[in-house]
Amino acid sequence: MGLDYALVYAKDYHRSFQQTDKFSSHLYYNIPPAVLLTACYFPLCTKIDVYKVLFLVVIAVVSTTPWDSYLIRRRIWTYPSDAIVGPTLFDIPAEEIFFFIIQTYNTSLLYLLASKPTFHPVYLRGKRLLHDGRRLRIWRWLGAVLLVVAISLGAGLIAGNGKGLYLGLIMVWAGPFIFMLWMLAYQLLINLPASNTVFPIVAPTLYLWVVDTIALRRGTWVIESGTKLGWSLWDGLDIEEAFFFLVTNTLIVLGLVAFDNALAILNTFPHLFPSVTPLPSPVQLVRALLVSTSHYRDERIVGLQEALKRLRKKSRSFYLASGCFEGRLRIDLILLYSFCRVADDLVDNASSGVEARHWITQLTHYLDVCYAKSEKAASRDAFVRSTFPTKAQSALLFLPTPYLSPTPLYDLVRGFETDLNFSTPGQFPIADETTLQIYGSRVAGTVAELCLELVFYHNRGQTTVQQRREIVQAGGRMGIALQYINIARDIAVDAMNTRVYIPTSWLESKGLRPEDVLQNSSSSSVETLRQRLLDKALKIYEDAKGAIELLPHQSRGPMRVAVESYVEIGRVLRNPGYQLKAGRATVPKRRRLRVAWKALRKG
Repeated sequence: MGLDYALVYAKDYHRSFQQTDKFSSHLYYNIPPAVLLTACYFPLCTKIDVYKVLFLVVIAVVSTTPWDSYLIRRRIWTYPSDAIVGPTLFDIPAEEIFFFIIQTYNTSLLYLLASKPTFHPVYLRGKRLLHDGRRLRIWRWLGAVLLVVAISLGAGLIAGNGKGLYLGLIMVWAGPFIFMLWMLAYQLLINLPASNTVFPIVAPTLYLWVVDTIALRRGTWVIESGTKLGWSLWDGLDIEEAFFFLVTNTLIVLGLVAFDNALAILNTFPHLFPSVTPLPSPVQLVRALLVSTSHYRDERIVGLQEALKRLRKKSRSFYLASGCFEGRLRIDLILLYSFCRVADDLVDNASSGVEARHWITQLTHYLDVCYAKSEKAASRDAFVRSTFPTKAQSALLFLPTPYLSPTPLYDLVRGFETDLNFSTPGQFPIADETTLQIYGSRVAGTVAELCLELVFYHNRGQTTVQQRREIVQAGGRMGIALQYINIARDIAVDAMNTRVYIPTSWLESKGLRPEDVLQNSSSSSVETLRQRLLDKALKIYEDAKGAIELLPHQSRGPMRVAVESYVEIGRVLRNPGYQLKAGRATVPKRRRLRVAWKALRKG
């Protein structure tokens, strides 16, 4: 409301220069932000995002039309007849209806851009977590009281039928919607970062304040003086108009947060919702929001929080890629990474070879229990709690073994045994390229296969048996390629831990021994072998990457991001003077984002 009214075409070439200027102004201020935001978000857009935006647009139009029609009929605000192109709906100009749509669209896209990396399940709170964090309950009821007071004040202004009428109508119209959304989605509204909530409200509000000031000064439309307080935020912008834009953008963002809150509940708690459709119905969304927090599983929420923390800390590339996956697939991939990370750390961080071998044995027993045919869940929980350190337990308790085949997991644990062999002084188990390939297959090819199994499970029926076989074979090779890049990056760090993963036969071809690498990991000869390892990695990558296009459509882009983000480390290592962090080559953040963007734009 309050923008220069005109649509995409002018119907009368004899209109005055002023009218043409209004038309141009509308195009300048409304359409360009929509085009820019669409271009920015298009590579990231998914079906569920389209569903969210359409859902919010429909609600915005349906909920605002009766209220706005009432304002016009009561002549609380009016517009010159020559400021519109003509068509109306319940006395509302077509341009005003268009604004309901375009404002909702623009604010929604800004919210989606800001919240794309956000993993909403970790912001949920069950009964125990809610009790531990009393701040949430206090803020919930404090917010509810303030909203009730605001609605009551609005009703008082309406009853007075004076200068505060317009402001009162805004408060009484918007207040109940905000109250409902606050009570349903308060957990996310309070816990989400300000970039997800405050920013997508404030940024479009400030923008619309400026645009509306231009419209009001030109007389595109007018608030009748008897219904407004006469206060201005600044010269040309009535306080009621400023409040209106703040309230409507707040409604849009709160609606989107509530939508994401419902999706988080649906996807996080399979015991409450065993199956979830790709596009949940409004009824299912409301059902999720109405579930009592006493039915949430706090331990699962904590497990997801710990898993996300590990991912963010240990792998910036895969953390970036994880934000491109959706729903239960994203959750299960994060849980899988958490298990792999914890299992690897149990072995790597052991104080002795004896302790490391102990953990390998216990991890093998853990898999035996998981894939036993009787009393699986109870046995697994009891075994994990009695055997593993507390900080490692959630990673093992929530590994989605029902969707994963056992062989890759056993092979992964077998790969840890190779690392264990380094604990024997003077022993370097990577003897030749064949040994290196086997090692890469066990510690990385297996992980790629497990990731693909989750993709196939959550996208059932979208690939043929032959395609799945081809994809898994290529995925195994891609895992080896990424492990080679990992080894090439970590030569110096591994040397400090008395490990050399460069094949001994390669070293001997340069007149070196593994001990020489431990003494000087930055020599020109070692650098030559690093580049040889990268040559192998990038050759395998080129041969295997085509299989990504056989994946289900919604997983192709995210998988490209995961692969390309890690391969970019190899490309960085090709250039001298690369940036180091904790002894490892790193990809600058902006470059990682460009790589992800390019990967998603491939379609």
